[in-house]
Amino acid sequence: MSPDDIARSMTGALNERPEGKAEAFLPSPAVQNHAAFLERFEDGTLACLWFGGTLEGKSDISIYGSTLAPGAAHWSAPVQLSNDPDRSEQNPVLAHNGHEWQLFHTAQPSGNQDECLLRARTVSLENGVLTAGEPRTIGLPLGSFIRARFVRRKDGAWMMPIFRCIPRPGQRWNGSHDNAAVGVSHDDGETWTLEDVPGSTGSVHMTIVPLDGDEMVAFYRRRQSDFVHRSVSTDGGITWSATEPTDVPNNNSSINVIRLSDGRLAMVCNPSSAATSNDRRVSLYDEIEEGDDRPDASGGCEPIWGVPRAPLSLCISTDGGKTFPLRRVIDDSAGTCLSNNSEDGRNKELSYPYLLEGDGGELHVAYTYFRRAIKYVRLPAGWIDGASE
Repeated sequence: MSPDDIARSMTGALNERPEGKAEAFLPSPAVQNHAAFLERFEDGTLACLWFGGTLEGKSDISIYGSTLAPGAAHWSAPVQLSNDPDRSEQNPVLAHNGHEWQLFHTAQPSGNQDECLLRARTVSLENGVLTAGEPRTIGLPLGSFIRARFVRRKDGAWMMPIFRCIPRPGQRWNGSHDNAAVGVSHDDGETWTLEDVPGSTGSVHMTIVPLDGDEMVAFYRRRQSDFVHRSVSTDGGITWSATEPTDVPNNNSSINVIRLSDGRLAMVCNPSSAATSNDRRVSLYDEIEEGDDRPDASGGCEPIWGVPRAPLSLCISTDGGKTFPLRRVIDDSAGTCLSNNSEDGRNKELSYPYLLEGDGGELHVAYTYFRRAIKYVRLPAGWIDGASE
């Protein structure tokens, strides 16, 4: 599809298929839409949040949201939920602290992820419309980035999965020193402390999945574009092991993992890596770095950018996430991501997916489509096992 074709499809209307699958392109006033997040409100309404504007890192990037009421055939009109004229506001996460919903998101100047602030604001849903309150800044170090759902620890503390874009004085951020950490709050998000995950340089976008008893596992995107990595907690999230590779390739792009009602783990991702493609770009923000004459950060790991972000696949594990032998393609394209531009048709990525399981076993997926739109797909129960096409 061309950018114009995609734009014409961004109506929010659900395209239902006889086998139970459905899809929609969410409406948005922005030409660039990226980093979808899915959550379900108490009344069953699905909410999808993302960031939109002209180009990632530009100051016109803001958080948007749309909803799908139970039984509805159409996603709602988009609502802008943030508006900082000086910072690029990215990576929305919805979290419920026991008495209210809150929207957490990042806010960075240009492509300087190491100067990112974390912000939070209350969110409410009334008559299918999302509204957001005034933002407050989270007291964590600059460069604290988020992407994944929050999880309760064994001792009741709230865990915010974080990847740290660590500043290097006089050097430009390039991802080489990023690592994983957990923000911990004992007062439902009012105050936070930070605890690093050992041995996690290059392991980012931590996604925590509770298993049985006190066991939890976490999964990571990799700056080195090799494999999805995994770490384990056996004390209910209080301490974490160093990260180790799974058998799922990773292209230095976001993943999402949930535990299904049948106990299996489901990962939605692009199972490709630097070993499967020679495509490379200098950095994530090479299109907006003009005028910044600082050298790239040195040392740390060697990030690899530009590996194609496709296919979009659903992968299933029965061994707690050590291996994911069952895999099925949800959507496919060339996956080209050597440019973040959403208007010239060069970008073909299917990326940054998010996943929810419905009460009937159906799976809800939202992801970036060619950097132009957020695409939503509903997969019927049993789809991963070949019950339907």
